[in-house]
Amino acid sequence: VQLQASGGGLVQAGGSLRLSCAASGRTFSGNNMGWFRQAPGKERDFVARISSGGGYTYYADSVKGRFTISRDNAKNTLYLQMNSLKPEDTAVYYCAAGGRGRQGSEYPYWGQGTLVTVSS
Repeated sequence: VQLQASGGGLVQAGGSLRLSCAASGRTFSGNNMGWFRQAPGKERDFVARISSGGGYTYYADSVKGRFTISRDNAKNTLYLQMNSLKPEDTAVYYCAAGGRGRQGSEYPYWGQGTLVTVSS
């Protein structure tokens, strides 16, 4: 699976962004998908994941209630709607495919990352 993340940018605190991750290659709809993020000087952290059919979603406590992960299997695209953004959400966001948990090491396929910067 080849993944291409997009949608990052600069936004003020309290604002919203929607990230997209376009997939190609192996069957997108057969893969669980996830979003991770890495802030400057920090380790990569789990953000959210979604089952292959989209029926199950899981979130990190830090984003629960503010972020929504979704997917459109007809368009081979994964999304992350981010609302009520905070400066601490500033990070490079990565989409990943093929894993089942919250550890990045479980995901064999990764996008290139898209930078989200939230100003205070």
